[in-house]
Amino acid sequence: MAHIIPEFTIGVEEEYLLVDRDSLALHDAPPELMQACKNELQDQVSPEFLNCQIEIGTRVCANVAEAREDLKRLRSCVARHAADFNLAPIAASCHPFSDWRQQSHTDKERYNHLSKDLAGVVQRMLICGMHVHVGVNPPDRRIDLMNQLSYFLPHLLALSSSSPYWQGHDTGLSSYRLTVFDNLPRTGLPPRMQSFGEFERSVQALVDLGIIEDSSKIWWDLRPSSKFPTLESRICDVQPRLEHALTLAAITQALTRMLWRLSTGNQRWRIYDTFLIGENRWRAQRYGINEGLIDFGQQRIVDFATLMDELIKLTEEDAGFFGSEREMETVHDILKSGTSATRQRQAYIDATQAGYDNDHALQAVVRHLIEEYHADL
Repeated sequence: MAHIIPEFTIGVEEEYLLVDRDSLALHDAPPELMQACKNELQDQVSPEFLNCQIEIGTRVCANVAEAREDLKRLRSCVARHAADFNLAPIAASCHPFSDWRQQSHTDKERYNHLSKDLAGVVQRMLICGMHVHVGVNPPDRRIDLMNQLSYFLPHLLALSSSSPYWQGHDTGLSSYRLTVFDNLPRTGLPPRMQSFGEFERSVQALVDLGIIEDSSKIWWDLRPSSKFPTLESRICDVQPRLEHALTLAAITQALTRMLWRLSTGNQRWRIYDTFLIGENRWRAQRYGINEGLIDFGQQRIVDFATLMDELIKLTEEDAGFFGSEREMETVHDILKSGTSATRQRQAYIDATQAGYDNDHALQAVVRHLIEEYHADL
């Protein structure tokens, strides 16, 4: 294992919501819209569980510079074809006011099976996420790095938080998405495992019982991908702004290489119990970047700006290797302007101060999200 150097290629998957440009409520994707996107993007675009969602995925990219060009192309294509139907995509993990009860799921075998299998739980899945794949070989190293990288999942969640509103109410959380997703089985922080073989045996036990078809139904925050030779981070809320999505991808890639680099010097990141990491996960879900996270080494809560300074220093060599210093530094832009959850709340406050009632203020939040989606294209 020690003689194989991982490539650390990356791929980014994003899910978007489609809204009507007039009412700003959710709107199903017309078949013609999906077909137009398919004609241009082939297998890089697909429907998602709900008809009002659309999913894209980049090609395999060596670094974030490559990912930027592909992700910009994908986002632009969806926006351009959506506009032909008076629709607009938003890259937020929850719609500020639309009701999940009024949505319908995509008529596709996989989604029909999910709807039947997961019943009322999956009907509430009006949420969108961002997944970052990092190429890691051999398989046992994927598990070893999964065990260590789990420590940083709350940091990524805090930075990504983009879902403060649910069904017209401010939830008080920065990432309400996870409260919905965590109702599904086989979600949450990954368990600690000793080898890829142990992972495969665990999955096979459920496959043999007819409970799941394969490991694609394992929805942990971080998992070995079921399709690719990658470690797949699934913790992040989707990002309204392209540049912030690239920052999260850059951090994920740099952290993965940093942990591998430690192993080349016979070192490793200390592995903490999921109970403790889960507490930081909750803090990130609730407060975003505003209240800090627990540093278990120091046994105290550390403010998020300090944690990010430490993380950037920790991965400095790795960001240099990938040429992603610029994207890593964009963390400071997020710290200054706030996460999307903070910016959405500010858009709501600005609207109410301008005299808008609650319903129209929530529409102003959606307009803000449309503007942010298009800002970096």
